Amino acid sequence: MSEPRGTEPRDTAPQGPGRTGATQRLPVLPKPETDDGTGPGTEGEGGRAGRFWSARRIPAGIVALLLLGLAGLFLYDIVSVRAGRPGMSWRRDLTRQLAERPLDDTWVLVGAGVAAALGLWLLVLAATPGLRHVLPMRRTHAGVRAGLDRDAAASALRDRAVEVAGVQSARVRVRRRRADVRALAHFRELDEVRTDLDAVLGDAVGGLGLSRPPSLSVRVRRPGRKG
Repeated sequence: MSEPRGTEPRDTAPQGPGRTGATQRLPVLPKPETDDGTGPGTEGEGGRAGRFWSARRIPAGIVALLLLGLAGLFLYDIVSVRAGRPGMSWRRDLTRQLAERPLDDTWVLVGAGVAAALGLWLLVLAATPGLRHVLPMRRTHAGVRAGLDRDAAASALRDRAVEVAGVQSARVRVRRRRADVRALAHFRELDEVRTDLDAVLGDAVGGLGLSRPPSLSVRVRRPGRKG
């Protein structure tokens, strides 16, 4: 006998001796809500994820140490002058050289070029994310980010490639926008092997869960003759 639709389930077990047919409402669990409280939480795409930004610890540490050293030298020199002692000889020589040397002097141009190159390098580091070996994955939750190493992605594609009939070995190199696959086929027609590789690797790339799946470049050839 089926229960009427639209009613809540009831517990029909006896509640004690001499009490039959007693019923009790079962607790109803509330449906989970999303972060914004709009409804049930579902695992869907949370938008295209951007690249991971590097912490740049080594460049930042080098710049911090250089600035700290220069600030310490200048502060020590200023304190020495205030105490009635002569300033450091290197600072006097540097001041004289900057005052006497013309702007078209070779050493002035070299120093300006080095300073400009270092400044440009720091600007590039500040404006680019870095971590090129980490490929961002699709975001299924707003507060969770995941990445896949390029070598791990290449290993997964290579394992799928060697499972194709006729493939003897395969080399895979995964970049940001493209995955290069080089396979050796020791039997079957090359066109058939290439068609199977395109299908299998296309599914494998989609299964990696990357935010921007790379395009495939598949090449198949015969192994070279030994000797």
